[in-house]
Amino acid sequence: MKKVLLSMAAIAMIFTSCSENENEISQDQTNVDMSDFYVYTDADIDESSRSANSKSCYSMVNLNRQLNLNPGLEKKMYDVEYHTRKLIAGKGKPPGTGGGGSGGGSGDSDVDVLPIDDNLGVINIPVYVHVVYADANSISNSQIQSQINVLNSDFSNTNVNQLPSGTTFENDATNAGFQFTLAGTFRHNDSRSSWGTNDAVKSAYPPVTPETHLNIWVCNIGGGILGYAQFPGGNSSTDGIVVGGDYFGVTSGVYGGGRTTTHEIGHYFNLRHIWGDGRCNRDDFVADTPKSDRSNGGCPTYPTVHCKDADMTMNYMDYTYDSCMYMFTDGQRNRMRAIFAPGGARASMVGS
Repeated sequence: MKKVLLSMAAIAMIFTSCSENENEISQDQTNVDMSDFYVYTDADIDESSRSANSKSCYSMVNLNRQLNLNPGLEKKMYDVEYHTRKLIAGKGKPPGTGGGGSGGGSGDSDVDVLPIDDNLGVINIPVYVHVVYADANSISNSQIQSQINVLNSDFSNTNVNQLPSGTTFENDATNAGFQFTLAGTFRHNDSRSSWGTNDAVKSAYPPVTPETHLNIWVCNIGGGILGYAQFPGGNSSTDGIVVGGDYFGVTSGVYGGGRTTTHEIGHYFNLRHIWGDGRCNRDDFVADTPKSDRSNGGCPTYPTVHCKDADMTMNYMDYTYDSCMYMFTDGQRNRMRAIFAPGGARASMVGS
């Protein structure tokens, strides 16, 4: 009889444990709202009409292409987003959002977002640069170093550009907590005149240890395209960003301030365009950036209003001139750093 009672007690404990685990899973699911998540956009149409006359980033077009080629990529990106939102909901809920914060974007730029306490400190990103031109020495060492310097100032919020007074975004610029170190430069003399956006340059000159290093290809992309990036979750054989040589580092012209690379690394770190690549009902999944239905070019005056909000035109993830890009927000910082936290898509880069 005693053995029977002990067996029944053990079974009861197992059921209790299972019940508790189910409750934990159920509770976890209620904290992560994925209902607004999307991957495909109208970027193919938008960028083809834009590139002839203005700045153009083909990251979202490239993402659409990769999604079509790899049916499993959407699920991988869903998992990356789920992990990101779970971390943000657990450690960095915006004040006043209650217990169900999803980490998605409300589009309300007045929302105060707390930086997540990820215990990672300043994250160092080792960088490999692949220069691919007929004369690979046409991109000098000093130009490459100037780009590293721009990245370090932009991602630490120490750049010389300042937000104009009188905007609602004056206190939103943040130190994202990244530093970049040049780990090596590979020069490839190649007479090909343009490489396009189908990752041909990466196939010709594959990335080096992409699990631990950011790979940047500098080449002539063609078509008026400044750059494109791969989001977390994609194939390691094409991981990294591609930037046109005229827009890499400090050069000349309105896109010669090195901020194309800042923008593309934003994508590589899991940031969407500030306007969400859609209409007013599409978002960039960041709570402290306003909704918009279009990109902005040039150096817009404040306020530039779309979707009933002033656009954050000075954000690095818009399309404005390099001299008019000033900032990341805390919400963007949280998204970027989440992929380096344990279990994140780029966690293997930490401490490399």
